Amino acid sequence: MPTTPRLFVSADLSTGRAASLDDEQSNYLLRVLRLGAGSQVRLFNGRDGEWNAALSAAGRQAAVTPVSQLRVQPPPATPALTLFFAPVKKDQTDLIVEKATELGAVRIVPVLTRRTQTRSVRLDRFRKIALEAAEQTERLDLPEIADLATLDAALAALPPGTAVIFCDEAGDEAGAPRGGEAGRARPMRAVLEGLKGRDGALLTGPEGGFTPEERAFLRSRPGVHPVSLGPRILRAETAAVAAMALWQAMCGDWG
Repeated sequence: MPTTPRLFVSADLSTGRAASLDDEQSNYLLRVLRLGAGSQVRLFNGRDGEWNAALSAAGRQAAVTPVSQLRVQPPPATPALTLFFAPVKKDQTDLIVEKATELGAVRIVPVLTRRTQTRSVRLDRFRKIALEAAEQTERLDLPEIADLATLDAALAALPPGTAVIFCDEAGDEAGAPRGGEAGRARPMRAVLEGLKGRDGALLTGPEGGFTPEERAFLRSRPGVHPVSLGPRILRAETAAVAAMALWQAMCGDWG
């Protein structure tokens, strides 16, 4: 694995054009890693690819000067993956944002459902988690982190033609455990076979799942594809990671 530190910066990157680092980045390089002037650092900004840069320091502040480009910026991911998820407890929600970034989601959208436990989110925290995950996983861009939205508003904002993959683990039999067997969704792998080449939006629910009314609303919408993630009841964060991994394997950049 590469040992050269890798940082996201907002500045434009080109040969010889110095960029200042913020206090947290400066502290990390100068006092945590104890790097000195001339040390190598890798930089990316989501626009100009990845660059090898030389570190310089003045007191407690660090700057970096790009020297040579290591990788050009690739075109936007096609097909693109969006994750809609109902926020859960703090640590589990942080995990979902981190893993969505690692798994290549281009957009991460927390959504409000009837059973969503958390009714507010900290976008600054989500963006920091996503930034650190992108730095660590060699990703050359950052996902868009959207503000908390209602389910219908999030769906309405999707680009036309996006296939919504709705992780629906319930059946339609009122009073039966997990809703019985009637009305159960098809296995996700079988559904994805017919969606290759299309942008996808994965929708995972809160602890306790979606209400019958929400299930009916989602299933009535054109372009929504209910899927099952198997015979076991998955935690909300596990369902999100499993669904993203399967989508990438069958429809995304793992293939």
